Parts: sequence; structure tokens; C-alpha cells
Amino acid sequence: MISIYNLCKAYNGVPVLTDVRATIEKGEVVAIIGPSGTGKSTLLRCINGLETPDGGSITVNKVDVTRADTDLAAVRQKMNMVFQNFNLFNHLAVLQNLTLAPIQLLKEDPMAAANRARALLTKVGLGDHQFHYPSQLSGGQKQRVAIARCLAMNPDVMLLDEPTSALDPRNIGEVLSVLTRLADEGMTMVIVTHELEFAREVADRIFFMSDGAIYEEGTPEHIFGNTQRQKTREFIIQSRSLCFTAAIKRPDLHGLHGSIRDFCKNNGLDRKIRHDLQLLSEEVIQLISAAVEQTAHKHEGHITVAIDYFSNRDRVQLIVGAPKWIPDPLQPDDSNEIALALINNMSTGVSTSMEEQRRIITVTL
Repeated sequence: MISIYNLCKAYNGVPVLTDVRATIEKGEVVAIIGPSGTGKSTLLRCINGLETPDGGSITVNKVDVTRADTDLAAVRQKMNMVFQNFNLFNHLAVLQNLTLAPIQLLKEDPMAAANRARALLTKVGLGDHQFHYPSQLSGGQKQRVAIARCLAMNPDVMLLDEPTSALDPRNIGEVLSVLTRLADEGMTMVIVTHELEFAREVADRIFFMSDGAIYEEGTPEHIFGNTQRQKTREFIIQSRSLCFTAAIKRPDLHGLHGSIRDFCKNNGLDRKIRHDLQLLSEEVIQLISAAVEQTAHKHEGHITVAIDYFSNRDRVQLIVGAPKWIPDPLQPDDSNEIALALINNMSTGVSTSMEEQRRIITVTL
């Protein structure tokens, strides 16, 4: 259905895409993953004709979208795109957002277009929101409306550019469930996503992009479990691990909380786990700070906070390291009784150990 050959694109002389080659079959779901700045969104925009490549070709249903004489409007009627920032018409109600293009571009009967729009809104769980305006919707609801609007054009292909990146964690699940259902129904989709667990679950193939090219492609089982290529392996490992370093004196808790938020978002971890990790890490750091106060040391050194996510065992571990001269912060006394009780109640296990020059506190959720 889609064939990409020798695709190149640069901005102000800086290469963004370099010799991209790929094919996507009808009914296939392809997830594009990789670090930021590797050309994932640019590739999607080139496929849809929103960006003009500097070289190479892209054919969709045997139509070369890179040719100057191609009717891109006609191509896009069968290849719709869902953007990360929704792109809804704020002055139109939800139902009007869905019917505008079918009536104007496809010349559908207004009544038939409205009936189909209502059915699509019901399909994405928003059947009672047809008269709402975008300003009255949550981020997740806006994105579901955007997906329904895309479906209203009866496309052969859906292109989705980070469809959950602008959403609050509590809204991500509702959007991913809609996309999963579409995949099960056989919709051809190309999805740029940072939700690795979603990509693993829904995609037939994964494209891992690096340095403006498809560095590796394969099934989810291969990419996430058997890849031998260094950049792919490092990306998968890093995306499931977090390491944050803070000074013992005045640790940057705001920065830590932000890193945990991003880590949970990237791994599809829900709001409760994010909250628990933020609270537990703060409590452990406070215990370490209290232990430091019991010594004559001048507060030198640093604390490391690491989080490991084991998706195959549905387990998250918080690992906090501190200099070995710090007394055991898990040793109970009158000053830390409440904090220890909180940590124990929120976790399935807490332990402390010595590794080389560090004292390690491990909390398992």
C-alpha cells in the first residue's frame, strides 16, 4: 500500500531523513519508535505530502505523492492524519467537526454524514458529546474526536503522529484502547509513538529510527526481545530505566518528579504508579537526609535515583544509592517511624545493601 524509496529531507542544509526505504502492506500496523530528533514525524509528514522531500519517492496505492502534478487532496481523502495537538476546529461543535470534510470534499448527503458521524462518535465512546465544543472536552476526548473525524473520511490508511504525547496520563489509556480496536478491525496504520508497550502490543512491525534512517525493523518480538543491534538495544533498555542524580544537600526534587513523570509516560505506567514513585523516592531521600544529620560529615557526595521497569513481570523497582558512610536509613527510630511505615505500606518489599562504595536502598512496587 505504501512504498518509500531513497527518501531524503533536510532543513537549512541539516539532514533529517537520509535514504529511508520501507514498504507497508494493506491491513498492517507499523509503529515508528526511536529517540527524539531522528526524523519520525518528518517521515510521516512526507508520506502525507505535508513536507516535500529533497529526494526519493513515496507511492501510496501506486500514486507517487512526491510528483509535482499529483493531486494531494485526492490522496489525503484516503490517507488521513491524526496530529498530536488534535487540530480540531474550535468554533465548530464535535458533530460539525466530523461532517465538514465528508460534506464538502466527498459531497456526502448532510443527513447521511451526520448519521455516520454519530455512529463513529459512539464507536470512540463519545456518543453523548456531539453538541459539545472542543473547549468543553478533555485532551483524551479531543484526540478521540480527531480519530473519529479521520474515520469519517473512510480512509484506507491512518497516519498518527504521537497521538498521546499531549495527553495527561489518565487520558492516554482511552485513546490507546480506540487505536487497539481499529488495529483489530484491520485498519492500516502508521503510528509514531513513544508508548513502547502499546507499540509492542498493537503493531505488526516496528521501525526503529536513528540518525534519519530506519536503523532496524522487525516484529515486536524481535525488536523488544531479540535484537542484537546496539542502538536499538540501548534505546529499549534506556526507555525502561531512569537514572537521576541529586546533591545530598538540597536535592532537586522538582527535577526528580519531572523525570519520573516522563519515565512513566514513556512506559505507559498509570497515574497511581507515577504518584507512588514520586512519593516513595522523596521519602527515601528524606530518610537519607535525616541519616546524614546524625553524622559529622559535611554533606558531600550525591544521591542516585534509578527506576527499572520489568514489563514482562509487571514490576517496578525504585533504587536509591547514597555514599557508604551514611548510616542505614531504614534502621527504625523515633524520628523515621512514620516514613518507614508509609514506605512499607506502599511497596511489596524494601531492602538495603552495600555495593562497592554505595549504600543501596531498593523499593519494589
